[in-house]
Amino acid sequence: MLRVLTAAQMRQAEEAAEQRHGMPSALLMENAGRGLADVARELAGPGGRFVVVCGPGNNGGDGLVAARFLMEGGAKVSVSLVGDPAKLTPEAERNLEALRGFGGVSRALESLEPPSAGDVVVDALFGTGLSRAPAGAFAEAISAIQRWRRAGARVVAADVPSGLQSDTGESFSPCVEADATVAFGFLKPGQVLEPGATLCGRVRRVDIGMGGASAREVSGAELFVVEESDARGTLPVRKADTHKGTYGHVLVVAGSRGKTGAAALVSKAALRSGAGLVTVATRSDALEAVQSHSAEIMGIPLEAAGPLGMGDLDALLAAAEGKDALVMGPGIPRGPGTGALIGELLSRLEIPAVLDADALNAVADDLSVLRRAKGPVVLTPHPGEMARLTGKSTREVQSQRLEVVSRLASGLGVTVVLKGDRTLTAHSDGRVFINTTGNPGMATGGSGDVLSGVCGALLAQAIALPNAIWTAVYSHGLAGDLAAARRGQLGLVAGDLIEQGLCELWVRWGR
Repeated sequence: MLRVLTAAQMRQAEEAAEQRHGMPSALLMENAGRGLADVARELAGPGGRFVVVCGPGNNGGDGLVAARFLMEGGAKVSVSLVGDPAKLTPEAERNLEALRGFGGVSRALESLEPPSAGDVVVDALFGTGLSRAPAGAFAEAISAIQRWRRAGARVVAADVPSGLQSDTGESFSPCVEADATVAFGFLKPGQVLEPGATLCGRVRRVDIGMGGASAREVSGAELFVVEESDARGTLPVRKADTHKGTYGHVLVVAGSRGKTGAAALVSKAALRSGAGLVTVATRSDALEAVQSHSAEIMGIPLEAAGPLGMGDLDALLAAAEGKDALVMGPGIPRGPGTGALIGELLSRLEIPAVLDADALNAVADDLSVLRRAKGPVVLTPHPGEMARLTGKSTREVQSQRLEVVSRLASGLGVTVVLKGDRTLTAHSDGRVFINTTGNPGMATGGSGDVLSGVCGALLAQAIALPNAIWTAVYSHGLAGDLAAARRGQLGLVAGDLIEQGLCELWVRWGR
């Protein structure tokens, strides 16, 4: 699992590396510049030239080191220093003096021969500390870099493309769009969250000598990128001497007349993700249709009529007896009493519960009901549902995804999955897991129902939180990628994630 550090945490890690682990900042910059030069060479065409555009901060110092390494290798390199030379950091100033022995540095971008196809532009204007939109000469430099890229030059960014907010992935205007970005030491949130991930292009992490010990000494939220080996390793290998009871029984409270497919998708996803048994509790007039989707789905009729409310409590408590996990929400009939029902149900059950769709909408007006839960609670909102849960607009949620999901999880003591591109799984202890699987073809009705079913199945198999959930998220996204490889993104439907994606994934993982 890859550690992700915010700008403040990177400063803490650099201080720890220098003060407690004997790694001077000058050597960190030297290693960063060398890695930047190596990636720039990989992007260049035969005989390609290099244009290195540097700011006055340490990011510019990394670029100056890269320029020196490129010159030492015999490349043709032009260097432009943007901004006031009097504001150079001491390390950048030292590397500027070292570079002058190789032929000097230009101040004016317009005096440079414009790079074109086969050439490489190194963007070392701004690093992780950018907090406002670039202006003046810096904005002009970014516009020039973008113009050169349109003319065919390749762009490699030092740590983050200039104009990108390192901690959020949001971009100012203007912002560099890079073909590759070199992450120094550790990944940054802006490199793995959209739109930053796209603006970064291919991200190459280089070791600059900080070491894992430095990251362990930082304070604040712990952010991680989940890798395939992490998710695969979480899933248990089945033993011969087991039976259906070994792998858990999931209770699915979902569906209603006209929305029976939601319950079926949750149930089938749970079955295809290893649950030994799955039972659906739904209104009597919907149960037969739900079960018709799969012979393996068991059913319990909820005899009352209309929206779910306190009158269904006894029936649901009885249905939950002997179950190992609860999934509630997709397609349920929601009314004024549904939120109170969910709160009372959770207060009496010790099994883990996954709330999705209309279960989330039902508790949005009174989130305090979640604090009464005896067992672990997992919320799986899409951005619109998250907006209702937090009282923010969808735009605010999307622009502050890390902050919003972390605050909700820690404030309620639950695990929260904020769905979307680069889905985030936030645990109540402050850890956040960033997912990189999935594709736009999964933007189709029922995909979230499938995820809820996978979550329920892994929880029923006694995989601990939050591991069960970030594994479910990764698996769900990768199943979508595998299904899209067969079906294409345009024609992908939620059922493909189950019958093709998940099944192929478990074969691939030997599960």
